[in-house]
Amino acid sequence: MHITVYSKPGCQQCKFTCRSMDHAGIAYTVVDLTTNAAALEYVQDLGYSQAPIVVVSEHHHWSGFNPFEIERLRLALK
Repeated sequence: MHITVYSKPGCQQCKFTCRSMDHAGIAYTVVDLTTNAAALEYVQDLGYSQAPIVVVSEHHHWSGFNPFEIERLRLALK
């Protein structure tokens, strides 16, 4: 499973999301939306306009700092 966190520099929710995922032992890749136009277009096509956007799969993604989703993901990866 490849998890991607689409982020922006200076974004507190992005920082909290990455910190929580680190604490939960979840491996992920960070993509900076300010330097990657294709990634920005992709998350906008998903319907999001607020970072972070966490993409777990085609049908499992969310926007913003969401501890519930992070815990749900941690349990699914056990």
